[in-house]
Amino acid sequence: MDDELPAAVAAAWGVRAHPGKGPKPGLSLDRIVAAAVRIASRDGLDAVSMSRVAAELGASTMSLYRYVNAKDELIKLMIDSAWGPPAPDEGAADEGWRAGLSRWAWGMRTALRRHPWAARVPISGLPVMPNEVAWFEKALADLEDSGLAEAEKASVIMLISGYVRTLATLETDLQAAVRAAGVTPDEWMAAYPRMLAKLADPGRYPALSKFIAAGVFDRADEPDDEFIFGLERILDGIEVLVSSR
Repeated sequence: MDDELPAAVAAAWGVRAHPGKGPKPGLSLDRIVAAAVRIASRDGLDAVSMSRVAAELGASTMSLYRYVNAKDELIKLMIDSAWGPPAPDEGAADEGWRAGLSRWAWGMRTALRRHPWAARVPISGLPVMPNEVAWFEKALADLEDSGLAEAEKASVIMLISGYVRTLATLETDLQAAVRAAGVTPDEWMAAYPRMLAKLADPGRYPALSKFIAAGVFDRADEPDDEFIFGLERILDGIEVLVSSR
């Protein structure tokens, strides 16, 4: 295996030499990445291109290549920038692994709500970018006194991060569907049981009919209710594992 650092990794950690052939004054890797993040947040990830970023900065496209070798490298840098560093601990030092992991998961949720496009980029490897490593370190530290084996800690972290990413993607998709329908979220949700009532015969779908009759879609849940429910159930399961140790 080649031990040479990938270009994006070297750039993110600051171990790649800075351009030396007359870069545009005021242009920097941080400015390039920040401009790309702005475009993705405003117009979507597909709108990001080297030429579009250059225009955002008032620079030539070729000048960007002194700092970033390719769009794929830029995307990796954007993702790490979008995550940002994990929030510092604000609770008691002895609050325990559960409270720490809960805050860690909420921090991930906040980051993905700030930059929902970040969840759209497929994961291409283990944590290696600076902020990725910082998030990994924080979760491992939260689990330090859990009694779990190191491999189990990694599995717990993957379980929780996968849940946060999946729900963030689902919420983004549903929000897009509501916008496309041109209705309010409440109107969009109310239309679903009416549609099912027309299509699903109670004799064939008795459980579904009972579900609809219970008025599940009539109540207005808080935006975080589903996230809280799922996260707490995951933490409950991990607690059983921790207790067994």
